[in-house]
Amino acid sequence: MSPAESAGEWEQVQRGLARVHERIRAAAERHGRAPADIRLLAVSKRQSEGKIRAAYAAGQRDFGENYAQELVGKAALLSELPGLRFHMIGHLQRNKCATLAGRVSAVHSVDSVRLARELGRRAALAPVPTAQQLLPGPELAVFIEVNLSAEPQKAGCAPTELPELMAAIGAEPALRLRGLMAIPEGEGDAEASRRAFTALAELRERHGGTAILPELSMGMSRDLEVAVECGSSWVRVGTDIFGARV
Repeated sequence: MSPAESAGEWEQVQRGLARVHERIRAAAERHGRAPADIRLLAVSKRQSEGKIRAAYAAGQRDFGENYAQELVGKAALLSELPGLRFHMIGHLQRNKCATLAGRVSAVHSVDSVRLARELGRRAALAPVPTAQQLLPGPELAVFIEVNLSAEPQKAGCAPTELPELMAAIGAEPALRLRGLMAIPEGEGDAEASRRAFTALAELRERHGGTAILPELSMGMSRDLEVAVECGSSWVRVGTDIFGARV
């Protein structure tokens, strides 16, 4: 890539990042929320190292990846960037927990007791390094992914499985439960998203409220405003920041 192309790519990413932050700010203020209470997770799946560096230079620190091997590779390439944090947001297999341990700051997709136990075991052996910690301590932040629509092809636990899974995470000293995550069905349907996000917020209230589950990871490019309205604390945005995936 030529210097001119590289500069153009950085400018494109930083403009996209600024636009998304403005959308978050406007949505928060419209619904009486503090913009600082909604954090942006830049989804860097299949995006280049250069684009991640561009977003980092503009102040972005949290990046989401869907595949364990891709996350590990990018973490190695970008290891000199202080405060850079990678979040696992895709379906995680138990045999990938060892690969991610010590390289990931949060996992948004814990959906089974067996996965929670393996993740806790591996996180105890390789805690989150100080420079990458999302929390005040070395614990790995985890979210429970809930399959609200009961679609068999989608990841996530059933709502009825939440108590058992919450207890399993609570029994792992190296993990800290932060909240719930969900991906609504439908493509760009604001009302379908609102129903799903409202259901996730209600599920949190039935299982201890913000004292036990302080965060909700929900909302993407197409529905982040609806997510903010419904109480999201993490929105996950990719192409609106980075452009098309490679």
